[in-house]
Amino acid sequence: MRLFIAVNLNDDMKDALIDVQDTMRTYGVHGKDTPPENMHLTLAFIGEYDDPELVKEVVESIEVRPFKIRLSGIGAFGDLWWVGLENSAPLMAVSRRLRRALAEAGIPFDKKKFSPHITMIRRASGRLSEEAKEEMNAHLKPNAAAGGQAAAHECGCAASMTVDHISLMRSDRGKYGMIYTEL
Repeated sequence: MRLFIAVNLNDDMKDALIDVQDTMRTYGVHGKDTPPENMHLTLAFIGEYDDPELVKEVVESIEVRPFKIRLSGIGAFGDLWWVGLENSAPLMAVSRRLRRALAEAGIPFDKKKFSPHITMIRRASGRLSEEAKEEMNAHLKPNAAAGGQAAAHECGCAASMTVDHISLMRSDRGKYGMIYTEL
């Protein structure tokens, strides 16, 4: 069973991210969009593992005091485009506690440095000019006149959300792409 641990995003955050995808397309970036139902923030990727109950015990043992995450800007790893998050000490602390607990339980996971991001487009073609990146990043920044909310999204929704739990997720290959299921 292919597993990962994530923060699942609320509908307002997904709406803001859909706006980002739409805007990227208007600037000529095309590829395989992450469907809204698959948008998430990965905290730890486990991969193939046969004891989801043990992983679930570890996940449930991690205390998560409510904290906010906020979108902060776009970037790319090769042909994969993502939206990053503002630095968040509580998010980093949850990630550290989770990874330490996984290691103590003997559960293997990808030990790459945690770099908080949400994947937007895979196998992307086209590039964003620096001007387009700056404009899109400005859309994701809080606007003081809008009460600290990112005001540029047509949906009028905030580009932030409160995190109060983390989830164990299963990943299965479906006919039209990956299917993520919370366990």
